[in-house]
Amino acid sequence: MTIHEPLTEPPASTTRPGTPASGGGLTIRGLHKILGGRTIIDNLDLSVKEGELVSLLGPSGCGKTTTLRMIAGFLEPDSGSIEVEGQEVSHLGAENRPSAMVFQNYALWPHMTVAKNVGFPLKLRKISKAEIKGRVEAVLELVSLLHHKDSKPARISGGEQQRVALARALVQEPKLLLLDEPLSNLDAKLRVKVREDIRKIQQELGITTVIVTHDQEEAMSMSDRIAVMNAGRIEQYSTPEALYARPETEFVATFIGSMNRLEGSLDGGLITAGPDILGIRPEDVILADAPFAGAVPAIVERVVPRGHFQEVYVRRADARLRSFVSGELMQPGQQTYAGIRKAMTFRDGRLVGEAGAAL
Repeated sequence: MTIHEPLTEPPASTTRPGTPASGGGLTIRGLHKILGGRTIIDNLDLSVKEGELVSLLGPSGCGKTTTLRMIAGFLEPDSGSIEVEGQEVSHLGAENRPSAMVFQNYALWPHMTVAKNVGFPLKLRKISKAEIKGRVEAVLELVSLLHHKDSKPARISGGEQQRVALARALVQEPKLLLLDEPLSNLDAKLRVKVREDIRKIQQELGITTVIVTHDQEEAMSMSDRIAVMNAGRIEQYSTPEALYARPETEFVATFIGSMNRLEGSLDGGLITAGPDILGIRPEDVILADAPFAGAVPAIVERVVPRGHFQEVYVRRADARLRSFVSGELMQPGQQTYAGIRKAMTFRDGRLVGEAGAAL
């Protein structure tokens, strides 16, 4: 019997959100913000360990950028506290906080060289020219741009401009690095390279970092932990592996990765009617050319090649399902057998259990 192998699922993690505690890193308690008569951030708590990289991930309008701007000091919270390495900073302006921010549009001065752009924040602080030169050259070497120190921004690539903006933040030697959608202006291939660069530099420096993104792949590949936000609240705060393997809410399950979402319950491999919601990862839909325990006859309706795997849509008597499989390319109209290895059950939007068979 040929089994079309599913993609491997990451192991589950037991990391769960906890009550923020003072100490190194960043601690937010009870953050609240109303804008235009609408609650944007609703009693938000967040604790980022010293040296950790955390992503604020969510759809547009969920409050992630508003949260970052309050951390940075560009927006004042209506209530709540923000601590950086145990120091309360809510009352401080952006220029007096121990943090530096990389903006989405980079905000580089076109008439200044790379070196002068990077050194500009130090010049505003009246630091000596000799110290500025030394610190600028050191940080440009860190981001592999020392050879471009005399270039203007228009003469370097988008990825290099992004690294200039990062260098300008790092030269200030902040205790907290903040990045607002830092890769959104880059093409897909360059985005992968630059996010690897950012993660490498962050780990080398051991600097506490918070990134805002709407791109789940970006967050999953870079972060120690991810805070998934929805409607001004954190739905779940955990490692990338735990968010994928055991999402605590239906929102997280559908936002992180792909999901077959079906009404009903799983009973002996069959999907039956019911009030609950089943969440089935495509890699947990097993396809084979011969019967096996828990499998149901199915017809392949559509196949989408995805490079190292294929996305296969099948129709069973009880449901239509999507599967991610590797191996020989399947064909529309092909007869197969589809079994469900694992399904998550959600009730009133929250995870209440798992069911499945050891296939």
